[in-house]
Amino acid sequence: MAGVLLAAVILLMGNCTTDASPMEEQVEPVPADSIMSVALQPASPLNENARQLILLRRDAYTVLYNPATRLPVWVAWRLTADHTDGPFSRDGLKFAEDKDVPVPRATNDDYRNSGYDRGHMCPSGDNKWSELAQVQSFLYTNCCPQVRSLNSGDWNELEKRCRQWAQQYGELYIVCGPLFLNRRHKTIGRNEVVVPEAFFKVILCMAGTPKAIGFVYRNEQCNNDMASYVNSVDDVERLTGLDFYTGLPDDVERKVEAVVSFHDWGIVR
Repeated sequence: MAGVLLAAVILLMGNCTTDASPMEEQVEPVPADSIMSVALQPASPLNENARQLILLRRDAYTVLYNPATRLPVWVAWRLTADHTDGPFSRDGLKFAEDKDVPVPRATNDDYRNSGYDRGHMCPSGDNKWSELAQVQSFLYTNCCPQVRSLNSGDWNELEKRCRQWAQQYGELYIVCGPLFLNRRHKTIGRNEVVVPEAFFKVILCMAGTPKAIGFVYRNEQCNNDMASYVNSVDDVERLTGLDFYTGLPDDVERKVEAVVSFHDWGIVR
């Protein structure tokens, strides 16, 4: 199944750097599925259990799921201006087991009284445009144990900013997921759902001159300026062992991933 996995991962799908000079050339249109490509780097520790990783396609997003951690490896989605709002709210929805993955898997009991929030990766706020997408965003394969002040604070602020950027530029290509920085990890519940030490998010905008930005958030109480979390996509790739946006032309991928312009994204530092 390893060959199948790598093909699937390639099919779908970010330490601060200085501002880059804008690229002058425009990029020829690239299919969205190709842009949203994520691959495992050769040295990624995920290669040790690559045969067990499961690709899940949802209405609004795609997940690469790791049964060993009971968490997503990454969640990827295309956020358009039209998808930043809609009539389908989260009211009345409850988090649910994802029966498309084997047991043991995350359940309500694992999170109950754990001290951690059920942190969306692809947020509910990006899925108001579709009833099915909204329901699927509450599957535990789209969630990680997240410190409450992060989930409702700085992480939520980034989610809102992404919707603003999508409205401004028309569309974004987003990938996010957990980061494991220690050799041993805390777990919650009978099913031993792993608690990440941090989270990453990378964002690509292809409108006009292509640009990308990465973020890394420690899974801890926080109240910091957004600029303090900014990384280049290359930096996030080194931390995760993932290779993002591999469907882009090589020269474009190298440029957008190597540096990030705070000014281009309207981030004050």
